[in-house]
Amino acid sequence: MSTSAYPSTSTPRTAVIGLGAMGLPMAQRLAGAFPVAVFDIAAERRALAVEHGATEAATPAETARDADVVVLAVRDHAQVDGALFGDSGAAATLKAGAVVVLTSTVGPEAARATAAALAERGADVRLVDAPVSGGPTRAGNGDLLIVVGAEPAALEAARPVLDRLASTLTVIGDNPGDGQALKAINQLLAGVHIAAAAEAVALARGLGLDPQTVIDSLSQGAAGSFMFADRGPRMAQVYGDDADSVEVRSRLDIFVKDMGIVTGIAKHAHVPVPLASAAEQLYLLGERAGLAARDDSSIVTVLSPRGEGR
Repeated sequence: MSTSAYPSTSTPRTAVIGLGAMGLPMAQRLAGAFPVAVFDIAAERRALAVEHGATEAATPAETARDADVVVLAVRDHAQVDGALFGDSGAAATLKAGAVVVLTSTVGPEAARATAAALAERGADVRLVDAPVSGGPTRAGNGDLLIVVGAEPAALEAARPVLDRLASTLTVIGDNPGDGQALKAINQLLAGVHIAAAAEAVALARGLGLDPQTVIDSLSQGAAGSFMFADRGPRMAQVYGDDADSVEVRSRLDIFVKDMGIVTGIAKHAHVPVPLASAAEQLYLLGERAGLAARDDSSIVTVLSPRGEGR
């Protein structure tokens, strides 16, 4: 594929499909620099993007029409397929030379399957595998970690969008799936760290210690981690008077999905991941307990239920 098949503009017409916890701040950030069209099934999410200069569309197909770069910020592989290839899917209107930037965590095989399905359309459309990490606040500030697997020409076409969103952009390889592989390792560490933080807070409660004091102290030492410092205060909040107002920054069922990806690809590679497997079971227990749509910090209540503790 020649470089000329892809747009070279520094202000590409951009579409964002999916305005969830990450998609909305990314769309708002992009709308400050490029012409941006957005789609989400929730009208209120579209309205929030429009307030920042985006144009709303009624379907993924309408959103992607005339776009140089289409950003997918949906939850899982099924939603990727629906957004691209379902009824009124974006693939029906993608123009020759457009690139699809997959920011979701779906796993290497799903990314490769999506790239192959796009290639079968025969419209010179290529996939840029670019899962993101950093959370909603960093997404809105253009401070994300993005890891990329894409052929060089497709990456170059998507680079203005990626550079607008990322403070750290790491190119892993030339093929879709390469970015997903590294993102899975990121999620292994993140998921285990959150589970470990939950165990620490639960043990602190069991020993009669104030969770917030424990978190404030240990976050400053060798035992601290980003996840402990970030999720810890929300874990402490779970046990306070304002427990029901804990902000949902990252749904617990996202880690059910992501840890499933981690253990799945590890099994395929014949690499044991005992800590990731244990963390996966903890998130599954949380999902079974009705916490799927809660912030992932709520996993601490599986280990130390509200109302218990000394």
